[in-house]
This record gives sequence, C-alpha cells and structure tokens, in this order.
Amino acid sequence: MGILERMSLKGKKIYVTGGAQGLGKSMATGLAEAGADIAIVDINGEEAQATAKKIADATGQKVIAVKTDVTDPEQVQNMVDTVVSELGGLDAAFNNAGICINIPAEDMPYDKWLKVVNLNLNAVFLCSQAAGRYMIKQGHGSIINTASMSAHIVNRPQPQCSYNATKNGVIQLSKSLAIEWAKKGVRVNTISPGYMGTDLTLNSEDLKPLIKTWNDWAPLGRMGRPDELQGIAVYLAGDTSSFTTGDDYLVDGAFTAW
Repeated sequence: MGILERMSLKGKKIYVTGGAQGLGKSMATGLAEAGADIAIVDINGEEAQATAKKIADATGQKVIAVKTDVTDPEQVQNMVDTVVSELGGLDAAFNNAGICINIPAEDMPYDKWLKVVNLNLNAVFLCSQAAGRYMIKQGHGSIINTASMSAHIVNRPQPQCSYNATKNGVIQLSKSLAIEWAKKGVRVNTISPGYMGTDLTLNSEDLKPLIKTWNDWAPLGRMGRPDELQGIAVYLAGDTSSFTTGDDYLVDGAFTAW
C-alpha cells in the first residue's frame, strides 16, 4: 500500500467540536475531503446543520450535526453515543472548541476566567475522556486537541492570561493522556496554531487594529490560512501517524522561533 493510499481517511469516523465555523469548520472540511465521515459538534445547532450540509454537498461524505454544550458531561457523553450510533463508530476525536477573552489580569472577573477555563480546558478533558473510553474498548483511536502557540509564548500586546494558561494546560493534559493510554491503542496529540486568518478574526473590530502588528512581527509577514492546518489534522487522524503520540505540533509560521 502506497503512501497516498495510507494517507486516505476513507472509512474513518471523526467528530470535530467547534466545527460549525472558523478553524473547526476548515479542519472538518479537510478531514472530509480526505475521505472521513464527520460529525460537526457545536453549541450552535443551526450553524452546525448548515456547515454539515455544505461539507456533505462538497465532498460526498456523510456529515451530521450534533448540538452539544461540551462543558456539560452528560451532553458530551450523549454526543459521543450519537456519533457512534449515527456514523457507525469513532476513529478520531478532534477537540477544537475554544474561546479567548482579552482582559488584563488585574481586572479579570472570576466568571470570565471560569468561562475560558471551562471551555478551553475542562471541555477538552470531558471530550477526551468520553472518546477515550470508547476507543479503549475498541482498542484504537486518535484524539487531537487544539492548543495554541499561546501555550509556548505570552502574546502581545493583548492581555490573555486565561487563554494562555488553558492552552498550556491542554498540552500537558494531552501528554498525560497519551502516556496513560499508549498501551491501550489510543493516541493523543495537540496542534498549536499561530495567528490564523479566520473570518471571525479578520472581521473583528476589536482585533483588526492588532492584525498589522501581528503581521509585522511574523517571520512570514502574514497570518496563517485555516486550510494550512488541514494537512497536520489529516496526518494525526489517520494511520500514518501510528507512532505519533504525546506530541505537540506548532503551525505558526515560525512566530515562536524568534
């Protein structure tokens, strides 16, 4: 079997949280283009349905939408059960949902801190746990968690201590799970994107003034495109990464190499 055939995700069943828009939507699209059936998991059910239909129409793959609050343990377990039932299995779990709130640390309200921690870290644990339990029973599976270059550096000029802390936590959590589940057939890795030019970022009135600054500091002089994460997502979800676990993959255009 050649490398192109081994890179195919044909027959794989994968869910993507935060999949209705932004990076999640792009990576779900790439996974479907590689042959996987996809579950778009998002708290916005209508947008998840629209994204699922768009990807299904474009790729010919089976794509479903599962409305889920990934910070709720019961809803997370129901989501995994639904994905397994409707897609016929679960080969890879892509825990991508996240949020960033830019508030100086001395002014950070505790409820805002908890909102970031619950979605960026606690939800990643809940989804990894539920997916991991299923994968351990079947003896194989790949879990991919979205971290960030913010786990490796402190961003500037925007203050985002809660985001940075949670993304660092995602990497260490994923390494811990990778070690615990290595001999149970379940691989766990993280992807750490740099500044990515999603529609939300490019059209945010709050972030527009910062984009020029970020680009001036970037070695490549630009933000990344969401589709530039698709290759590493396909690799980690598929069988060619069978010896890859407990690793973090920076895709940041060398931003953190300064």
